[in-house]
Amino acid sequence: MYLKKILIAVLLLGLVGMAIFSWYVYSAVFAPNTAFNNKEAHVYIPTNASFNNVLEELEPLLKDRSSFVKVATKKEYTSNIKAGHYVITNGMSNNDIVNTIRSRNVPINIKFNNKERLEDLAGHLANQIEPDSITLLNTMRNSEFLTTSGFSEATALGMYIPNTYEVYWNTSAENFRSKMLNEYNRFWTPERNQKAKNIGLTRDQVISLAAIVQKETAKVDERPRVAGVYINRLQSGMPLQADPTVIYAKKRSENNFDQIIKRVLYKDLEINSPYNTYLNIGVPPGPIAMPDITAIDAVLNFEKHEYLYFVADVTNFGYHKFAKTLAQHNRNKAEYVRWINENGVRR
Repeated sequence: MYLKKILIAVLLLGLVGMAIFSWYVYSAVFAPNTAFNNKEAHVYIPTNASFNNVLEELEPLLKDRSSFVKVATKKEYTSNIKAGHYVITNGMSNNDIVNTIRSRNVPINIKFNNKERLEDLAGHLANQIEPDSITLLNTMRNSEFLTTSGFSEATALGMYIPNTYEVYWNTSAENFRSKMLNEYNRFWTPERNQKAKNIGLTRDQVISLAAIVQKETAKVDERPRVAGVYINRLQSGMPLQADPTVIYAKKRSENNFDQIIKRVLYKDLEINSPYNTYLNIGVPPGPIAMPDITAIDAVLNFEKHEYLYFVADVTNFGYHKFAKTLAQHNRNKAEYVRWINENGVRR
């Protein structure tokens, strides 16, 4: 009887021990271990990160750091760290978290538009993906890549078609550049290529002209008409005489792209620059900004008309008045100049 009591006691102690161990395992491995109130949290693990780097990212999100370390070590994550963007949801256990950051790199959406230079684009992208702006810029300017891809440093900005793209946060600068080249080639469908050919322009020239059109008008519905004016000038041998190119030439010559210029002065028209379309006939050697798709398609689908001139319409802000003759244009221009003088627009 005494032996039986001992066996029962041992059995009970064993069951209690198993229960305690099971509770410990459950608490450490399968119990929720998140400390944030939002539905989800985003974790960014850099390339070549150490486990300590990962802990620095995760610690504010965890209730119990030590239990996570034990589970991560047991699952051999500490020696198998993967860079990327990971989404941790509220209520995840240590087991869930380790499984997530080990194998569920989630792509992100990046956006860009309206950048004047590769420097601006690189700086903007560096706030969205892992590579820094200098690495991105050097990669974009790589002479071997530009040559083999049919670009120059002047036209390189035109390879980046403004849109929303899905990429991995930890994509390399080279992989990002390759993706953008693929997107560029996908954008230039046989139909778009044929339209450019019909106009007598190369892809680069279409994008350079589209950049001017976009700078001239923010009204998407007016862009085909503005494009038609420039096509008419090109086909008649006239200089484009586009004020946005003079503004760009001034910024470039002074190496100051932060200045805001609201009014082009007569002295600005004499700036010696290949981008000054008052002094040079034809399309500039590269885009003065990054045109969006509506501006590019406005050039490819320009409105056919006989207008050769246009000036801002002070009675319908945002739009322009168009003219077929210089005399008519001068009347429209006089109205505009009178308005800007009355409103104190000096520069």
